[in-house]
Amino acid sequence: MQIDKTTITDLSIFLHDEEQSVFHHLNFTRTIGGKEWLRLFLSKPLERINQIEETQQTLQQIISVYDKWPFIITNGTIMVIEKFYETQINDIPAHAGLINSLLYKIFNGPDFSIIRYSITHFTDFVKGLHNMVELLSQQKIPAVLRIIIDRINMLLNRQMMQSLLRLESGKKLSAAEILRYGYFIRRHFRQDAHELIDLYSRLDAYHSLATACMKYQYCFPELIISDEPTFTAQQLYHPLLQTPVSYNIELSHQQNFLFLTGANMAGKSTFIKAVGVAVYLAHIGMGVPAKYMQLSLFDGLLSNIQVEDNIIKGESYFFNEVQRVRKTIEKISDGKHWLILVDELFKGTNVQDAMKCSTVVIEGLLKMKNALFILSTHLYEIGEALKRYPNIQFRFFETQVQGDQLLFSYHLKEGISNDRLGYLILKREGVVSILEKL
Repeated sequence: MQIDKTTITDLSIFLHDEEQSVFHHLNFTRTIGGKEWLRLFLSKPLERINQIEETQQTLQQIISVYDKWPFIITNGTIMVIEKFYETQINDIPAHAGLINSLLYKIFNGPDFSIIRYSITHFTDFVKGLHNMVELLSQQKIPAVLRIIIDRINMLLNRQMMQSLLRLESGKKLSAAEILRYGYFIRRHFRQDAHELIDLYSRLDAYHSLATACMKYQYCFPELIISDEPTFTAQQLYHPLLQTPVSYNIELSHQQNFLFLTGANMAGKSTFIKAVGVAVYLAHIGMGVPAKYMQLSLFDGLLSNIQVEDNIIKGESYFFNEVQRVRKTIEKISDGKHWLILVDELFKGTNVQDAMKCSTVVIEGLLKMKNALFILSTHLYEIGEALKRYPNIQFRFFETQVQGDQLLFSYHLKEGISNDRLGYLILKREGVVSILEKL
């Protein structure tokens, strides 16, 4: 699925302030390598339904054995192994016997301690991997997981690795055994060890996604083969909110454009982002924050939510809005399936100009049946003229006023809002009172 940096930022998939991102919300990895694999998974939405389904099956497989998952391997374990290969130590005897092992221990005490400590962690590492492989191999597993498991099995099938796996927990090794294992791991298993770490990191990332699905009770969406774009969700919500309100939404070829209105702070932006995040997560094979979701495969996802001006280039906010719209239209004219999210179109110009520009753009986009659109606006006046188009649906977020207080239900309703609450907010925040006293 095609997606650009602007959309990634609009949906908060990755942010400079990482704790506010979807990535952070899904990150339950135990290792640095796992975190990097998770970042890679989230940065590359999948392009085929079978790939998405295989990832879903992988996460479901991990969830099915979640209570038995071995947590022997830690980030410290990985760091010790990597440090062992980076640290300069005196050469280990190629054929460690009783005498030369004793001499090495006496004359290279610090090096011997590093080797012994590293072998302990390496043993934990291979045993942890072996336990994971056994656990995951108990049932039929998807191809993407089978490739990882088969490769781990192949690398652990070396004679010295099998010997490590047979070691009893807590057994004290002789100096000769320590040096023999150390020599083999350092001289003959370096590349294999790094590959095993990478394979484990990948499993760590999958386990993180599975953990998120369980912790947040996400559902796995149904991806369908369709000649037309479609999206249906029940009790969909934004994953980053502590107490979210859920939505029901349906977009199809017959009604592919959702015209969204409502006052500031009523929930328009949150709703748009919730849809975008859910579609994005669905395309990486992840569970989604909804009770139920069904969608076709999308070729691309584009948003126009947080457009900025460019002082260096001398470009105005409105100019960049126009450029974003132009580039969007050019991209989605390819006949492929797109989801387009627009929040407050043309807010960088005066109201009359914005109404004319918005109407022209919306009427043009309504001709494009290969894409699904969600567009929010304050310009509720243009909605009446758009009702003559059969493929547009109207939704709004209602705001109630009690005295000087605004009450937001955040519930999506059918129709067009005509709330005008700017002056009320200005008054409630004391700005009117301050100005009157000047």
